[in-house]
Amino acid sequence: MGLHHIVTPLDSAVLQTKQQYAVYFKIVNDAFSKMVVHLEKEAICSPAETTYIKQYCDLLTYTLEAFRIKYLFDDEEKMKIDLTESGFPHYSEFRYLVNDMELKKEHMAKLPPLDSLKEDFLESLLKHKKPISDRLLHQAASVAYYTSVKQEYLFKRFVQGKVTKTASSEEAEYMISWAFYDVSLNRPFICLLYFDLHKVHMVDYLQDVYDVLEQTADRNMTLDTMAYAIDKKLPNLWPRKLKKIDLGPIHSIFAKDELEITHSLLEAIGQKTLDLSAYAVSLSIETAVSKGNFKEGNFFNKQYLQVWESQPKQDFVFTSHRVMQLLYDKIPEKMHSLSKDPIAIEPLKL
Repeated sequence: MGLHHIVTPLDSAVLQTKQQYAVYFKIVNDAFSKMVVHLEKEAICSPAETTYIKQYCDLLTYTLEAFRIKYLFDDEEKMKIDLTESGFPHYSEFRYLVNDMELKKEHMAKLPPLDSLKEDFLESLLKHKKPISDRLLHQAASVAYYTSVKQEYLFKRFVQGKVTKTASSEEAEYMISWAFYDVSLNRPFICLLYFDLHKVHMVDYLQDVYDVLEQTADRNMTLDTMAYAIDKKLPNLWPRKLKKIDLGPIHSIFAKDELEITHSLLEAIGQKTLDLSAYAVSLSIETAVSKGNFKEGNFFNKQYLQVWESQPKQDFVFTSHRVMQLLYDKIPEKMHSLSKDPIAIEPLKL
């Protein structure tokens, strides 16, 4: 089957063949590696912020590689891709991956030892002059999967970053980052919170901060809602700035949403104007800053809460020069509405 026979119909969110897997993983991995490089080059985020974004993207690409190994020779299970305003694996896939790692010992006990598999491979190839059976390939892929994937490097539903001291030029003393995979949108988000502490030491308050973030900021919501929830539950933490970065959607042959960029891209691929490997990545950044505070409660139970001001949302698109030309031709208003001209990245060669 040739590359141009790849189809992902609207009623299906499943990759059916090894060739589809290969193309999909190349597109997504390429998108993340190039996007991070250009985030720094274009100064869209500060150097410190870009460092944290890169770390979370590294977790994502590592997890995608784990998916690739998991499904390499598995003819029974198929990986589900979210086709609507996402382009990423369905959240359930991340959950299954974590479950697999938690049951690694049980799964490994059912597989033959690696040395035994090597002997079977050599016997098939050298002695019997036959291709390796699908059963052996599946067992070898499973052994590679369970022995190579490290649970601590997987992108989970919530990924907690560390608290760091900010540069002297920042408006707050501390910054903390975290990431989450939104279950309803099937997209990863990265958050950055700049804050000061009041009447407590960081070492004594750290666990409270971690607990509140995981409980209240682990899904996509408006910045006002997220900021208020954090502020309300951590009275000794005074937030100064909150930033949320939406990584996606990925517009490619594997997307079937109603977004203008996706529609234009799929139409051009169908007409053979663009290669099957053509893609674009959307990225948006929302920022809210504190403009003061107000008192809530009574004299004996008084708390200062921040007054938030949302800054204009920033929208960016990363894509190749050829796709960029097409989008300007097809949807010029959309392109001109971006916060910055589309950021050119090298085209992917399959």
